[in-house]
Amino acid sequence: MIQNDIKGRGIKDKKALDAMARIPRHLFVEERLRERAYADYPLPIGDGQTISQPYVVALMTEALRLKPGDRVLEIGTGSGYQAAVLAEIVKEVYTIEIRKSLADIAEKRFRELGYKNVKVKYADGYFGWEEYAPFDAIIITASANHIPPPLIRQIKEGGRLILPLGNTVYYQMLTLLTKKKGDLDVEQMGSVAFVPMIGEAEKRR
Repeated sequence: MIQNDIKGRGIKDKKALDAMARIPRHLFVEERLRERAYADYPLPIGDGQTISQPYVVALMTEALRLKPGDRVLEIGTGSGYQAAVLAEIVKEVYTIEIRKSLADIAEKRFRELGYKNVKVKYADGYFGWEEYAPFDAIIITASANHIPPPLIRQIKEGGRLILPLGNTVYYQMLTLLTKKKGDLDVEQMGSVAFVPMIGEAEKRR
C-alpha cells in the first residue's frame, strides 16, 4: 500500500508515510472486509459511510503541512482512521462525528489502540469545537458546497483547512485554504468523491 499506492503516486511527506506504515488499517474496518483493508479504494463502515482510500488520506494529510506541536480538528470521524494518522504526527487531535454509532465505535478503537491524544465529540461538525479553538489545521472528510463560517473563525492565522468542496455526491474539488491576514488563500488539488456533510451543512445547501 505505502510503496505502490501512496509513494508511487507522488506522496513525499515522511511524517504521513511513516504514520500510515505504523497504523493497522485492517482494525478500522469490519472483520469481513479486512482482507481488502490495504487496497486503494474506499470501503463501507456502516451508516452509509466509508473509510477513505489510502491515497486520499495521505494526500490530505500531506497538504496540511503538519508539525509535531499542532492542534488539529477533524470533521467526520468515521472509522477513526484519518484521526489516527493525524494522532501519529501531531500533539492533539479533536474529531467530531454526527453519527453516534460511529463516534462510539471510533472512541473505543482509540482507547484500544492507545491513542491518548485524540478527543471525540458526538455533534454536528459544522459548528466546530469552540472550546479548543483556534486550530493549526482543520480537515473535513465529508463534502460541502460551502466552507462553514464557524470553522473559518476557528483556524489560526497561518492555519490550513482542507475539504472536498462541491455539490454533487459523485464529484467535488479537493480544496486547501490557508488563512492569511483574515483572508483565505485557495488552492484546488483535483477531483475527489466523498459522502456529503449532513446536519447544518445539509440545511444550507
